[in-house]
Amino acid sequence: MYISINNELFLAEDANISVSDLSIQRGYGIFDFLKTINHKPIFIEDYFNRFYNSAKEMHLEVELNRKQLHEAILKLIARNNIADSGIKIILTGGFSADGYTMVKPNLIIIQTPLNIIENTTNTRLALVSYNHQRQIPHVKTIDYLQAIRLQKFVKENGADDLLYHNNGKVRECPRANFFIVTDHEVITAKNEILNGITRKKILSLDIPDYTFVERDFTLNEVYQAKEAFISSSTKNAFPVDKIDGKLIGNGKKTITKLINNKLLELIALDQKD
Repeated sequence: MYISINNELFLAEDANISVSDLSIQRGYGIFDFLKTINHKPIFIEDYFNRFYNSAKEMHLEVELNRKQLHEAILKLIARNNIADSGIKIILTGGFSADGYTMVKPNLIIIQTPLNIIENTTNTRLALVSYNHQRQIPHVKTIDYLQAIRLQKFVKENGADDLLYHNNGKVRECPRANFFIVTDHEVITAKNEILNGITRKKILSLDIPDYTFVERDFTLNEVYQAKEAFISSSTKNAFPVDKIDGKLIGNGKKTITKLINNKLLELIALDQKD
C-alpha cells in the first residue's frame, strides 16, 4: 500500500512526518474524505470545493492546485490498484520549530479499501444524543476529540454513534449529517453543522409529495419522526432505528430507501462522466 506525502509516493511502512508537525503538537489540520468506485473518485469537485474552503478558513496553504491535486489522487489510485476505496486528503499545520507557529503545511493522501454499501434494507443503527457543539462546524478539521472520548459512553448506552445537539437543537453526528422524515417533510439542521457533500446531493433530489426543509428542530421532534437517517460519503442515506433507546417510526423506512436509491442513481451518473 502506498501513501502520498507532499506529492511523493511512499510505501505505508516508510511514510512518516516529523513529531514537530502541528497536527501532532496542537491537533491543527484539516482533511476531507471521498470514495472511489471502480477506480473513479465520486463527486470530486464538490469535495475539492470544501477542502480548499476549509484550508482557507484555517489559513493553510495548499501547495497543489485543483488539477494537480486531482492528478496526485489518480496517481495514488493507479499505484495501489484498489477499485473501491476511501480517499482521505489531510492538510496538517506543518512542521513548527516552536510547536505553535505555522510555516508550511504537509499534504497527505491515504487510500484504503472500502466496502461499498448500496442496500440498507436489513441494517440497524442506534444513536445516543449528547449535548455538544463542534467548534468551527463548517470546517472539516481533524478535531474528533469529543467523539473519540465518548466511545465508552456510546457503548454503555447500547448505541453505535452519537447524535449531537446544542441545548436541545439537533445538529449532526460526528461523521455524518442527520435527517428526520415527518408526514410530508424531510428535515435537516441548517445551522452550526458541516455541510456534507452527500447531504447536498440529497437536498437536490425530487421526492414526490415531500419537501426538504433546513431548520432547527428538537429531540422531541426526532422521537416523534416517521423515519430518521444519516448521510455520509460511505453510508449514503443510512436508516436509524433507535435514538436514546426509542424506536423511530414503524420500521418501514420507505422514504429513506427511496432517497438512498435516488442517491445511488446520482452516483452512477457521476461515474459515467
